[in-house]
Amino acid sequence: MLKGLIGKKIGMTQIFDETGAAVPVTLIEAGPCYVTQVCLPEQEGYAAVQLGFSEGNSKRLTSGELGHLKKNNLPPLRFLREFRVKDSGLKPGDKLTVEVFGVGERVDVIGTSKGKGFAGVVKRYHFAGGPKSHGGSDRLRAPGSSGSTTTPGRVYKGSRRPGHMGRERVTSQSLKVVLVDIERNLLGVRGAVPGPRGGLVMILDARKQ
Repeated sequence: MLKGLIGKKIGMTQIFDETGAAVPVTLIEAGPCYVTQVCLPEQEGYAAVQLGFSEGNSKRLTSGELGHLKKNNLPPLRFLREFRVKDSGLKPGDKLTVEVFGVGERVDVIGTSKGKGFAGVVKRYHFAGGPKSHGGSDRLRAPGSSGSTTTPGRVYKGSRRPGHMGRERVTSQSLKVVLVDIERNLLGVRGAVPGPRGGLVMILDARKQ
């Protein structure tokens, strides 16, 4: 059985456990999701289940996307994502809700981190920067030396340099489910989840239990 959903990050709050301790919680509007396609090894070459989330305006979808959804009498869904699973027991048109998860289970949450724009090495990689005295007036946040001298006589590829920071696919692993609200399609997980409020996330059963 597939234990995965697509959702939207609502934001963070806190709840209090039975001992009175405050627990940081991220609320996610998870589902309802519809099975839009079941990929089979003999047809697509791999096993997966494609889910659709968030019903939207049909005018904002391409004719190919609308045809793909109408094939199984599904509404115009804005987001489609695939979940690799060998034997899901699902068929196109099935509906999944937060009921697939229970309180106390562990989940992985995949999202896109916040974009930070162009950033220097101090912000991007936590470099210490240069000396703040003894003539280092313009070297405070500089990266410093970039390589050796004659050998190799160049800067290696992949060196940590200033550049674009954020807006990357990030996975928060093994987060504990502390809240399941079936009526409001809410899922609460302990800790932080990548991305801004309103960002799209994928929730699936934790690989590291």
